[in-house]
Amino acid sequence: MAEDAIRRRVTVTGRVQGVFFRDSLRQRANSHQVAGWATNRSDGAVEAVFEGATDDVERLVAFAKTGPRQAEVDSVDVIEEEPEGLSGFEIR
Repeated sequence: MAEDAIRRRVTVTGRVQGVFFRDSLRQRANSHQVAGWATNRSDGAVEAVFEGATDDVERLVAFAKTGPRQAEVDSVDVIEEEPEGLSGFEIR
């Protein structure tokens, strides 16, 4: 992982399950070489971790604030974390 790598954990609330939110994140992460994962939480939120170059991770965070067309995002909580050296992006 590059020295300028950052990691962000995002929790997205609203109508974000059943609208291809995680798959949309995966597609964008893969196109920007961002590693991490996305999962549906039992409380109806989507939680995701993004690791990669600063600009690329920030693009994913910005996308999470709107989501795919069918989504209705109410809020996005972003936490800065130390990169763990993840590779690839998975839907959990």
